[in-house]
Amino acid sequence: MSSNIEKIKSMIRNVPDFPKEGIMFRDITTALKDAQTLKLTVDEIYEAFKDEKIDYVAGIESRGFIYGMPLAYKLNCGFIPIRKPKKLPCEVISQEYELEYGTDKIEMHKDALKKGDRVLVVDDLLATGGTAQAAIKLVSQVAEPVGIAFVIELEDLSGREKLPKDIKVVSLVKY
Repeated sequence: MSSNIEKIKSMIRNVPDFPKEGIMFRDITTALKDAQTLKLTVDEIYEAFKDEKIDYVAGIESRGFIYGMPLAYKLNCGFIPIRKPKKLPCEVISQEYELEYGTDKIEMHKDALKKGDRVLVVDDLLATGGTAQAAIKLVSQVAEPVGIAFVIELEDLSGREKLPKDIKVVSLVKY
């Protein structure tokens, strides 16, 4: 593990029994409030994708917005929000996905992307992979997802296995 990744990991706070007993919550707010750690995090993701000719960064609500915006700025490309239902004001396309009990949905504006656009999807955490998989499918409806980036990956939940093998998957800190 590089010293940058060690620094990022050291700034993520572990909160036991949140949101319920037995869960170890990985809190990024402590990493976000430290300017050096925030910069390192964005820079590490940028380095992984700087040569991929990205047209847009698509951030998954809501923590994907936090990292997606400065990353889009650094990559000199646009930013597309992927939101929960009924949060976007114009016509949307959507993708449903499975939850432990039931389903959920994510949406983006129908006119946000077009055929041929190369898109990097960003979120803070890869856990079971349902939301990430749905975001890739959503982007794939109209454009080309070239990668997906996470700050944290919870490896024991095997979320990476749900993601397509033909796109680049980067997670900085692994637990």
